[in-house]
Amino acid sequence: MGIEAPVVSDNPDRILVIKLGALGDVIQALGPMRAIREHHPDAHITCMTTAPYLDLIEQTGFFDTVWEHKRPSNIDLMGWITQRLKFKARKFRRVYDLQTSSRSNRLYKLLWPGPYPEWSGNASGCSHLHANPARDSMHTLERQAEQLADAGIPATPPPSLEGLGEDISDLNVPSPYCLVVPGGAAHRPEKRWPTDHYRDAIQRIIATGVTPVIVGTRSEGSLAREITDGIDGVINLVDQTSLLSLIGLAKGARFALGNDSGPMHVTAVAGVPSVVLYSHASDPALCAQRGASVTILRKSSLNEITVDEVMAALPPRNP
Repeated sequence: MGIEAPVVSDNPDRILVIKLGALGDVIQALGPMRAIREHHPDAHITCMTTAPYLDLIEQTGFFDTVWEHKRPSNIDLMGWITQRLKFKARKFRRVYDLQTSSRSNRLYKLLWPGPYPEWSGNASGCSHLHANPARDSMHTLERQAEQLADAGIPATPPPSLEGLGEDISDLNVPSPYCLVVPGGAAHRPEKRWPTDHYRDAIQRIIATGVTPVIVGTRSEGSLAREITDGIDGVINLVDQTSLLSLIGLAKGARFALGNDSGPMHVTAVAGVPSVVLYSHASDPALCAQRGASVTILRKSSLNEITVDEVMAALPPRNP
């Protein structure tokens, strides 16, 4: 197995799975990916994804190759022609489009005028169209399971992180600890619980003997510093974790607290008690974190969710 598919595999049964992002969607697609591999045990299966998810997708072991998708700009005609030629050269027998977006549908249109592979998705004219008119009102997990059932895969397991992640001993995080995810969706501030609420919550968590560990991306560095400034007993690991080390951290956490965001999907699937904060800006009926122990707190504005409510939703210190 390796990154970037060969032009043509020797195996005549060639399957492509498309999952480009984002983090929460990739995590929730792990169950469908397993189902596809189990349904096609002898096929050569390629996963097309984007750079942030290459290592995770490869580590699953579901795929023979992982193909990094680099989207040309809309005016890059030669880039799109090259994509078409590469796609056709791989001679896929069937495609499972788990992205089902305008971006992935464009890949189907690139193959005009055909011949087309069998295609499971929502691209107009594809062979295995997920035609349920209510598909956009379904939770991601149920929607993808139904899509695969329509394509002949009757059962889809829930996502699992078993066997995934990496050792985190070099991060020197003391136990017990919890993960705190204050970022996500910088362009949508209505999806972020107020900074002063996080400051209050982490100080209360520290008082219980649990070390809060802040995680996030580089763009959330200033937010994390604002939250942790002057507070002893909190660890700021923003921009210091890979996706695989985030999974490792999640598996060892006492609990997790955060906004509706990709990392909270990681903690939920890891089985960590996860308290996820929602406003009117996203609908948990469509995209909620799923796992063994997930609590959703939702109000029209995140300003309305009090620290007392959040602390009451967290698991007790000694379960």
